[in-house]
Amino acid sequence: MALLDTWTSGSHTHDGTSHPTYRKGTGPGVVVIHEIPGPTPSVIGFGEELVEAGYTVVMPHLFGRAEAPMAAGAVARSMRQVCVSAEFTKLATGVTTPIAGWLRSLARELHAELGGPGVGALGMCFTGGFALAMMIDDSVAAPVLCQPSVPFAVGRRRSADLNLSPDDLAAVKERAAGGCAVLGIQYASDPMTGTRFDTLDRELGQGFLRVDLPGKGHSVVTEQRSQVAVDRVLAFFEERLR
Repeated sequence: MALLDTWTSGSHTHDGTSHPTYRKGTGPGVVVIHEIPGPTPSVIGFGEELVEAGYTVVMPHLFGRAEAPMAAGAVARSMRQVCVSAEFTKLATGVTTPIAGWLRSLARELHAELGGPGVGALGMCFTGGFALAMMIDDSVAAPVLCQPSVPFAVGRRRSADLNLSPDDLAAVKERAAGGCAVLGIQYASDPMTGTRFDTLDRELGQGFLRVDLPGKGHSVVTEQRSQVAVDRVLAFFEERLR
């Protein structure tokens, strides 16, 4: 049996753009945005953990091949795909990734269906900062940033950038000040996340809940899975979504 056989496949369209989705579970909604190279077995496995914890999980399929394992070839193919796509920013600073509008629309639709205080949004690595851009919409009540790595940490300015426009950063700060906390998790010695957690400390203050795991790992809930990270995510969703 394929890993996604027990998930319901669908799609979501916003402003003329469509992407496939996979859905499973009951309870409050959580949007899980996969990392490069795509919806790997580890990403799907993390989604299953959330389903077992009592959440309706929606995983959009933005790039890569579903169920392909983490491997150099798969990473290279996905990188070529995202690098030519206008939906994603890679190196630009002070801008919001264009895919954020589609993801906000997905979150609004899920919240309108399920109700409650809002939905969770979790991004990882290349998509780590997407959850931050999604929280501009009131439908997102629990944004989680796992090892956010865009813009690529080349140089001091890019390493510190949050992948947000000035207006969107102001909106994020307003929501954080109003009580919508942001959870961020990274390995303390991960070079790919740059210094953007320091930026979040400075910009959001107590609204940023920072978790620095010891070591040089990268993918905190998937390939180098930390139980501390998974437990912290589950506790955050429990507090914010129920």
